Amino acid sequence: MRKLVYYVAATLDGYIAGPDGGDPSGADYLPITPDVVQFIVEHFPETMPGPAREAMGIDGPGRSFDTVLEGRASYEIGLAAGLTDAYPHLRHLVFSTSMTTSPDPAVELVRGDALDRVRALKAEIGLDLWLVGGGKLAHSLLPEIDRLVIKQNRSVIGSGIPLFDGPFQHHLFKPTDETLLPSGVRVLTYDRT
Repeated sequence: MRKLVYYVAATLDGYIAGPDGGDPSGADYLPITPDVVQFIVEHFPETMPGPAREAMGIDGPGRSFDTVLEGRASYEIGLAAGLTDAYPHLRHLVFSTSMTTSPDPAVELVRGDALDRVRALKAEIGLDLWLVGGGKLAHSLLPEIDRLVIKQNRSVIGSGIPLFDGPFQHHLFKPTDETLLPSGVRVLTYDRT
């Protein structure tokens, strides 16, 4: 069965974006350093947005994922940059109760129960599912998340969008891998126990 993998960058204190909810890519608290780019290209090249893949000459199918899942706020970061489908090389689903139509025919809008949709996706044949964010969607899908891959940065920001944004839930994960990059970013992998 396919796994749902929450693969995301976070601060030491567990935030995936600042208080404004804006694009954290390259922010001084979540910098995209050359070693981070190299790690992504070597291990998760399909998680690079389409324009970055094109600029770097990356093509072909995903190594780990063939589907990307994101919440409305995360999707709107790409929209603000002029991208109606930031991941045209992946099957793309956006979960939102407020959007009425998808701005791109290649992007599936999911307005119904997120857990039911993810369970159906996991039952299909294919590579794993990449949950890109945000914190609210991650919290709602927490019962179905099989693996966490967190690019933990060295910064502490005190407030912002948390990894999981919602009421208390208790779930256990066990550490299965750790990679320390020269910039100080730790890529931590945890699997559900």
